[in-house]
Amino acid sequence: MRKTLALLLGPVLIGGLLLVGCQAQVSGSKETLRLRVGLLPIVDALPMYVAEAEGYFKEQNVEVELTLFGSALERDSALVAGQIDGELNDLISTALINKDGEKAKVVRLAYRGNTTQAMVLVLAAPGSKIQSPKDLKGVPIAISKNSVIEFATDRLLQSAGLSESDIVKTEVTKMPVREEMLAKGQVQAAALPEPLASLAVQQGARVIVDDSQSGVGQSVITFRQEVVDKNQEAIKRFLAAYEKAVNTLNESPNKYRDLMVDKAKVPDSLRSSFAVPPFPKAQASTKEDVNVVMEWMVKQGLLTQPIPFEKMVNDQLLPK
Repeated sequence: MRKTLALLLGPVLIGGLLLVGCQAQVSGSKETLRLRVGLLPIVDALPMYVAEAEGYFKEQNVEVELTLFGSALERDSALVAGQIDGELNDLISTALINKDGEKAKVVRLAYRGNTTQAMVLVLAAPGSKIQSPKDLKGVPIAISKNSVIEFATDRLLQSAGLSESDIVKTEVTKMPVREEMLAKGQVQAAALPEPLASLAVQQGARVIVDDSQSGVGQSVITFRQEVVDKNQEAIKRFLAAYEKAVNTLNESPNKYRDLMVDKAKVPDSLRSSFAVPPFPKAQASTKEDVNVVMEWMVKQGLLTQPIPFEKMVNDQLLPK
């Protein structure tokens, strides 16, 4: 009887010990955290897609849901409503979110214009007589208002010698429409990001000035203040995975050309020629970056007073 009982209880006891062992393993492992991040179909988002494709988020035990939006307005509205935790945006976007209180923080610089690839370019239409920035005096430039595009355009043209009153702008919010109007000569000049600027050049437009030297245009990664306060560990893991993706991208850029073409909606005509740009190492926007944007936004009437750097940026979550 005892032998029979031992035979019956043996598997149960062994199974129980195994179960206890599994529970200890689960409880001792790093808990999977979750983040929802909003993106636009732009080249700047490529490191996030690389981190997803290569499993770097999984390595960090952070589950990241990347959500694509059709416009910056839709993306920002989703952040404010708490539908997403963070987003790829710019300093002007973050400042507008923080206009009535501390609602979001920039945690990392994502991209800025550099000598390999500019972020914002001002172009003249095909066949235009515009050859230099001074020729743009009084010429309406198609832009998107209250955006990093408008900010960069003002900074670039003023640095080239034009006064505020010399710069005339006309709003064409949708970037593909702006590029098409430029290519067809329906506007004489336009400010565009990549890869639309390269498409315009391919169609005969001429680059008049860009931020390849000044780096005035920049995109950033921003998270809701509540997430920064209550879920810092998730953001740290996200940024660690992001950093690994940046290093991988910078080491083997051509490996990810197809991914860039797909996710950034690079036109087919640029598939083979548009280069994968270098992405910056871990860093946040600087006080100087923020102060320049604040000054411009106050002048534009977008803010009544500058938002202090400390209420805009948290640079303590980057990988060490």
